[in-house]
Amino acid sequence: MLIELAHFALILAFGMSIAQTIVPMVGAQKGWLGWMRFAEPAAVSQALLVAFSFAVLTWAFIVSDFSVQLVYLNSHTDKPLIYKISGVWGNHEGSLLLWVLILALFGASAAWFGEGLPNTLRARVLAVQGSVSVAFFAFILFTSNPFIRLENAPLNGTDLNPLLQDPGLAFHPPFLYLGYVGLSMTFSFAVAALIEGRVDAAWARWVRPWTLAAWMFLTVGIALGSWWAYYELGWGGFWFWDPVENASFMPWLIAAALLHSAIVVEKRETLKSWTILLAILAFGFSLLGTFIVRSGVLTSVHAFANDPERGVYILAILGIFLGGSLVLFALRADKMQAKGVFGAVSRESALLLNNILLAVSCFVVFVGTIWPLIAELVLGRTLSVGPPFFDAAFTPFMIALGLILPLGSILAWKRGVLGRAKVPLGVLAFFALACAGLAFAIQTGRSSLGPLGLALGIWIVGGALVDLALRTGRGSGVDRLGRLTRLPRADWGKMTAHTGLGITFIGVAGILAWQIEDIRVAQLDTPYEVGRYTFTLTDVQQLRGPNYVTTMADIAVQRGNGTPYTLNPENRFYPVANMPTTEAAIKNGFLQDVYVVIGEPQANGGYTVRVYIKPLANWIWGGSILMALGGLLSLTDRRLRVAAGASRPQSNAVPAE
Repeated sequence: MLIELAHFALILAFGMSIAQTIVPMVGAQKGWLGWMRFAEPAAVSQALLVAFSFAVLTWAFIVSDFSVQLVYLNSHTDKPLIYKISGVWGNHEGSLLLWVLILALFGASAAWFGEGLPNTLRARVLAVQGSVSVAFFAFILFTSNPFIRLENAPLNGTDLNPLLQDPGLAFHPPFLYLGYVGLSMTFSFAVAALIEGRVDAAWARWVRPWTLAAWMFLTVGIALGSWWAYYELGWGGFWFWDPVENASFMPWLIAAALLHSAIVVEKRETLKSWTILLAILAFGFSLLGTFIVRSGVLTSVHAFANDPERGVYILAILGIFLGGSLVLFALRADKMQAKGVFGAVSRESALLLNNILLAVSCFVVFVGTIWPLIAELVLGRTLSVGPPFFDAAFTPFMIALGLILPLGSILAWKRGVLGRAKVPLGVLAFFALACAGLAFAIQTGRSSLGPLGLALGIWIVGGALVDLALRTGRGSGVDRLGRLTRLPRADWGKMTAHTGLGITFIGVAGILAWQIEDIRVAQLDTPYEVGRYTFTLTDVQQLRGPNYVTTMADIAVQRGNGTPYTLNPENRFYPVANMPTTEAAIKNGFLQDVYVVIGEPQANGGYTVRVYIKPLANWIWGGSILMALGGLLSLTDRRLRVAAGASRPQSNAVPAE
């Protein structure tokens, strides 16, 4: 009965979203205050209804209700509880229900926290958000219903994909969806602004928190996915330029550009049209990512579904919202006239260059991702675009971005001069180059990638610290320290995020340039050396887990005369899913990881063992955490939570007759 109620609640939410789309939009056009205010209860009701549906589906997974087809196909009684819960979104239908839940929650949040918005803008934003909900409710109800019953309930399920039975991937999709769907709010603000024909500093102040929240969630989601791939898949990589990886990376890049361009609109009331376009494209790339993940047009180990029919629905949603908003943008962009002017050397110019680099790098990723599909459709050829293309085409733009980041942060608005930061930046540049020279002198027989990445990362981190120090003004050290503690949280958030980016740059360069790899057949109790470490395969056991059997190795590791320790890599086999997985054993360290994978037994009695020494691996995810933390710090700044300084215009609305 609960399942049927949950399905009915989803239908009611669909109807509520239709009303939320039409009534407030008509009210804003006519100036009817009552109709405009209908948007808030409609958004909240929609969120409550979807939350009920999602809670019921989650309960069905927890209690293993195999009369529900989705539970039968993605769960099993022997599965640990955390993976029963994560099984809710470890499939197409359940993940789509999570998508509409987050979409409804963002709409409700706009209703709860949007009191500072003008009535007409608030109504239009919620109406546009409602229209997005309409499309996805129709998609889930007509093509992807998660509440289908089985006529005869089986005794047990077929289990969840073993690769998804991992803590990192249990939380990876929800964070990604919070980012993907969060960008729907920036889209709604952009379309509402185009309808009203008005973009000003107050609009930028309102749209920035939503963009910042979406970018922050995307950062966490991408980092979790990268971390999962690093330790779960057994190949030791952190990024493969897989189409689904790129699907989340493209909106992240555009959201980062939107964050910086919104600052220019807020401070100088320029780049208005560009900012609106970025807000539309950010959500457009989110929809494109949904299409890639669920249509099956591009092959990926991460894909949720391989159904071209569903892909057509998503493509239609993408065409309607992206195409429609771009047409509206073309018709109304002339209303977004810029007011501020600025010189070539100014913060505006630096932020504009930042935007260009991020947008072009996103375009490079887009072309590399979609080119195999274009080649097959147009040329009739099967092509593969892999890491060599992306590394060569994408890296130069990131290097340029890293170089200008500290310079742009310290420049003044309108007309800037570098004089006041010449000394600290000069010292920083000398220190970064000296560290690069030292690293190049120490390494032997390797490329310059590591030293250059180290220098660039130090330049970015040091630049963030110099920028923060310059904001304290002049005076004694005690006075400046006091001013430092009183700086707005947004300044601290900016410094933390930029520091995180620099640390990630160092980590990526280190692991790519200085990694050591060794693959061999290891014999029991026969030590061998890799780098400065000695490895000994001491034992191999057959064990049983909750819902798998495993071959677990004991490998003793010792560095020089240090204390030895044991790593336990595994090969697991899940009988219900009839699928093997590789579980790497990793000794995490601040400066490097020791990474071991056990392979298949060999005819001579040994086992294939892969060993990696991965310098600075954890700096990649540590930097990502700092970037997300910087976004959170900025989000707690009151100036971003309240449209301070933006007076709410008097409403000309009249009650509907």
